[in-house]
Amino acid sequence: MRQFLLFFVIILVGIVFIGRLFYLQVYAAKPHDIFSDNAIRKVYDYPKRGFIYDRNNKLLVGNQPSYDVMVIPREVKPLDTLEFCALLKITKEQFIKTYNRAYNYSPRLPYVFISHLSKEDYAVLQEKMRKYEGFYIQKRLLRDYQTTAGANVLGFIAEANQSQIEKNPYYKMGDLIGKQGVELSYEEALRGVKGIKFIQKDRFNRDIGPYQEGVFDTLPKQGKDITITIDQTLQGYGELLMANKRGGIVALEPKTGEILALVSAPSYDPNMLVGRKRSRNYTKLYRDSIHAPLIDKGLLRVHEPGSPFKAIVALTALQEGVITPQTSLFCSGVYLYGRRGKMGCHCGGGNRDLRKGIAKSCNSYFANAYRKSLDIVPSASKAMDLWSEHVKSFGLGQYLGTDLPIGKKGSIPDGAYYNKWYPDFNWGATTTISNAIGQGEILVTPIHLANMTAAIANRGYYYTPHIIKQIEDQILDDKYTKPNYTSIDKKYFDPVIEGLFDVYENNGTARNLRVPGIDICGKTGTAENFAIIDGKRTQLTDHSLFIAFAPKDDPQIAIAVFVENGHYGSTYAGKIASLMIEKYIRKTITRTDLEDWILKHSLEHEYLKPFSGKPFKINRETQPQPVSEEVFSALKSKLNAYK
Repeated sequence: MRQFLLFFVIILVGIVFIGRLFYLQVYAAKPHDIFSDNAIRKVYDYPKRGFIYDRNNKLLVGNQPSYDVMVIPREVKPLDTLEFCALLKITKEQFIKTYNRAYNYSPRLPYVFISHLSKEDYAVLQEKMRKYEGFYIQKRLLRDYQTTAGANVLGFIAEANQSQIEKNPYYKMGDLIGKQGVELSYEEALRGVKGIKFIQKDRFNRDIGPYQEGVFDTLPKQGKDITITIDQTLQGYGELLMANKRGGIVALEPKTGEILALVSAPSYDPNMLVGRKRSRNYTKLYRDSIHAPLIDKGLLRVHEPGSPFKAIVALTALQEGVITPQTSLFCSGVYLYGRRGKMGCHCGGGNRDLRKGIAKSCNSYFANAYRKSLDIVPSASKAMDLWSEHVKSFGLGQYLGTDLPIGKKGSIPDGAYYNKWYPDFNWGATTTISNAIGQGEILVTPIHLANMTAAIANRGYYYTPHIIKQIEDQILDDKYTKPNYTSIDKKYFDPVIEGLFDVYENNGTARNLRVPGIDICGKTGTAENFAIIDGKRTQLTDHSLFIAFAPKDDPQIAIAVFVENGHYGSTYAGKIASLMIEKYIRKTITRTDLEDWILKHSLEHEYLKPFSGKPFKINRETQPQPVSEEVFSALKSKLNAYK
């Protein structure tokens, strides 16, 4: 038996080895991954990015050729560094820094060494690339902007960062991706699908031909063209009106929710963020803390709505039956409440019903309507919840669900908010009376105000604001075609709309802003403006606000204008709203007096005050500062582009 023991051990060990090899090769083996195979070089073929058109089929964004110098660090052979740097127009220090960064990323994977070569630089470099092993030129397409307006709308493309690459394996180091605006929102449709070629290498790391005769190669799929809802003429005209000012304009088509204009001021030429100067220009824009041109003020600027909010206060009071259109109140120039509370009013005093209250922007009338709305329920918290729900049904205090990549929800307080704020205090309507005139804890963005205006224009419903009109060979999300209804009955909108119409007519607060032949409904507004300066809460010049829609009985445009430090609502915002409405409806301007005034005046002095280091006082009667004749002439000459 012993003579067979060694034989059995050898057989047993052999069976174990065979079994283990069988397991590793049949069950545990992974399929060949050509993407991680070092003997196969991957060459990507980037597709054309989709074009972007405005609502009138005007091309806004196309493509232009660009060339990147790529490097595979471990394939780099000794070279004349100074000569190569001279060709690339970089220093030796930049060469070393970029090479080390590429090597640390991966010695064997391609890395963008220099991006966005010009055609001229490419022509010179191409003839000498054979001298620099490990480097090669990769052609791709950059954006070519056919407009200087709408940078905040269109966005830009730039290299994908590490976190984006980790989230989406489609992207590799050096790939371009939409970073803001439409380029970001519709990145997947616009980018297309890149193709790839697999090149087999020999043991000396030389290319010997397509891997398996190219059976795994794929062709690129071109990105889809898209049409956006923006009217580029209106967009550019709005940016021109906002020259030397800060703020935002949002214009919607009430019948569809399509965004006609989304102006953020000051803006910048989108071509600044294309090519080799992109990084330098982006840094410059990012560091501009006074004007913040990269912040979309139509979507992100949160502020108190001021008097335009009085329309919602009126509708809520009508819905709850605490007032009627005929309810009258005598305004003495001050509204008294509580033991010693008082609210000033600048309407001129006298008897005020609903229409006159809106037309004259009477604080006393709406403070009274607000109090009555909250006094109908014994519990202040429950009353505030009911009031808050009515307000939120207009899209306020929430994300609107737009297809834009950024936004803020603002704030509409409810009972829980004030219970938390006043845990040991029996609060009530008089505690929160500032809400009645759009101050207090109410916060909105310009797009909230525009959407609210569209809901009023439609007599009780709105469509989700959106910027996409059409994607090539694709059906749009149906959420943009379904109406969102407010909690206010349709019958209560007409008396409020008549009051908004009287703002322009019958000696209202915007009587000087009328456009002959167009029935406009609107509301002026001012909002207090505070900033922290040297650690102290300091009051600055009021913001100028205005909402409007037109025509009254067949609304084609609803608009909200917000001008920072713009004094009264009719001083800046109202004039701009009237001009934008006439521009959209008539395609021309008859109120050239308003146009000249807006172009002639600047608010730059207001924005520089906090940075001057000098003490200053707020004077609401401060006269706007005129621009120089050279600046005015330059702005007037630009009008030709939008006629």
